[in-house]
Amino acid sequence: MKTFITTILLAVIFCSCNAAKELPRQQQITTSSVSDTTRIANDELEYEVIIIDPGYSTWLASRAFPRNYHSQSFLENKNRLWVDEWNRRVLQPYRYNPNLYEMTISYDHITDYGYEVNYLIYNYFIYFQNTYKQKLFGYVPTR
Repeated sequence: MKTFITTILLAVIFCSCNAAKELPRQQQITTSSVSDTTRIANDELEYEVIIIDPGYSTWLASRAFPRNYHSQSFLENKNRLWVDEWNRRVLQPYRYNPNLYEMTISYDHITDYGYEVNYLIYNYFIYFQNTYKQKLFGYVPTR
């Protein structure tokens, strides 16, 4: 379980995000999925997200809302709330299970990560909350 959470947290950490750059409309974000590993990368913004979680890829393909169901601003707002609560729980290991919340998530509220990144992170938080019976903030869809 501890290894599982470590890989989740590593997957959500953004490295070297640069808020001054905007993602060009024609540029594609590389997204690949191999077994239970989902990788999101953009060399121009210099970030990489790797989600390694047994069952997440299957859940994403079968139960998640389809792409473009929610707007990007909706996804960003939800991600902002859930990341903030996640980081609060990491800092309280005696109150919240440290095996679930091992490391903080670096999610810059100013940076435009694009729709795909926000979509995958949003759905991971739904998967996490429903799978581990956690409630980070507000209403959590059961899909």
